[in-house]
Amino acid sequence: MNLAARLQATLDLMQEIDSVVRPADAVVSASFRAHRQIGDADRGQLSELLYALLRHHARLGWWLTKQSCEATPRNRLLAWLALGEGKTPEQVHGLFSGGQSAPAALTEPERKLLAKLQGGTIEHPAMPDEVRGECPAWAAAPLRQRFGESFPREMAGLLTPPPLDLRVNPLKATREAMLGALRRLGLPAEPTRLAPFGIRVTERPSLARLPMLKSGEVEIQDEGSQLVASLVDAKPGERVVDFCAGAGGKTLAIAVQMENKGHVIACDVLANRLKRSAERFRNAGLHNIETKPLTSEKDPWVKRHKGGFDRVLVDAPCSGTGTWRRNPDARWRVLGDGLETLLPLQASILASAARLVKPGGRLVYATCSMLAEENEAQVAGFLAAHPAFHVVPLREVAPQLKESAHPDYLSLTPARHGTDGFFAAVLRRDAAF
Repeated sequence: MNLAARLQATLDLMQEIDSVVRPADAVVSASFRAHRQIGDADRGQLSELLYALLRHHARLGWWLTKQSCEATPRNRLLAWLALGEGKTPEQVHGLFSGGQSAPAALTEPERKLLAKLQGGTIEHPAMPDEVRGECPAWAAAPLRQRFGESFPREMAGLLTPPPLDLRVNPLKATREAMLGALRRLGLPAEPTRLAPFGIRVTERPSLARLPMLKSGEVEIQDEGSQLVASLVDAKPGERVVDFCAGAGGKTLAIAVQMENKGHVIACDVLANRLKRSAERFRNAGLHNIETKPLTSEKDPWVKRHKGGFDRVLVDAPCSGTGTWRRNPDARWRVLGDGLETLLPLQASILASAARLVKPGGRLVYATCSMLAEENEAQVAGFLAAHPAFHVVPLREVAPQLKESAHPDYLSLTPARHGTDGFFAAVLRRDAAF
């Protein structure tokens, strides 16, 4: 596939991403499955260009507005070639030839746009911090309030492409053995700084190159997510619920903590995701996990099992601001009805799941958000309404995690910790309610 053909393929993907409600990574995966003739090298270059465009969405839009141009996928691509890659109008003209597999020939307005952008750079001194940091308007005020003068630095941290983090399954392998296996594949692999079973690969290899994924010796999991799961600290023989299990990444880590002993129940309202996760559980050699689809957070199953579990993890649905470096298109997608819907849903999920915790048991509330409204404020509201619970400070449950941005809770950001943005609070139930 030559460069012109890759540009047209990128345009096709951009247009589909703009027209459907699915995340960009799902669109890309489906496209690659439908076009198996595209080789790994071309897939890598396509993905790199596409995600560069997604990570520069606001800045490209700012430049196009400045030139009185609509921010269409084609105009965004033209602006990127000029500002991000420094191509001259003549070079772009040669690529947009209208030939077979190439983008349609440039129009006169497009030629004028390229001429105006020639010699520019992707950033401009007149850009507002929100544009330079690719921060959508709805999130700017709460993130500014949280980070203050560090706002530009934290937003810049969310613009860096994420590494590939793996979690070693100690039931099947050791971290040392997996580090060696990855290095023999020619991949730069190092132990994660904070997570004891984590490995960081700084390149983005084709996952087909990693036989240890197929064997269940490792799982893909961000270091921050691994740390959240570690706060559950489930013991062999205990009864544990992962209340919003999703694809089951944290469920796997919890079951491993329990050494395949005891009982883990993975719950979610999305039954199909739970069904797919069951294959991951088998592949990892785990047989102490049960999946339980729920009709809602107030499913009658919760009431029937009130006070029956040692540990309950609530990885609540959230704005996902902490995952923007991994899912850059998520910044610009509508959050359903927005935070005004998410916040009461989170509170309802946490209150309902808390009923499952037995006296003396542990409740972990977590999000992949960096907004205080979804994190500290949710915990404060829960504690005010549920006096049987109290916070267990991070220094007591995980004294090794000294770098958290909050003294009592796990609080991680890409800029400070090199992980996705995560929050987790450990709560303990003292008495019956």
